[in-house]
Amino acid sequence: MKTISLMAMMTLSAGAGAGTAAPASKHSVSLTQDPLVMRLNKDEFRIAFGINGERCGANGCSGMIQYRVEWKTADGATRSEIKRVSYTVPPRARRTIAVDRQYFDTAEGQHTTDVVKVSIAAITCLDGADERTREIQHL
Repeated sequence: MKTISLMAMMTLSAGAGAGTAAPASKHSVSLTQDPLVMRLNKDEFRIAFGINGERCGANGCSGMIQYRVEWKTADGATRSEIKRVSYTVPPRARRTIAVDRQYFDTAEGQHTTDVVKVSIAAITCLDGADERTREIQHL
């Protein structure tokens, strides 16, 4: 699949938009929209996740987004990886973003790589922005 523009919207897996809360949390977060994929060059991308943290309240929250990215190489082969990106919603903030860097090295930049799909596997959330370290160890 050829990328026509520098930015393309990718699809979420079914049911992932509501997020998956960690057992200890009373709050949950969700994505504000599908992940946004930005091409920087032939095989380097940024994937941005808009996070709705309205339920985090006065203490804020933090967690991880686990996602799968699928890409197609110049020879037509499709590959995929599972990635994680952390986020922090500051106290009393309604929204935040998390951005992950992706570099798909195919023949040392000689060919163009195309991201074909980004799907969300899980979104975790812990109360308080200071809880991030404990959540990372959990994953």
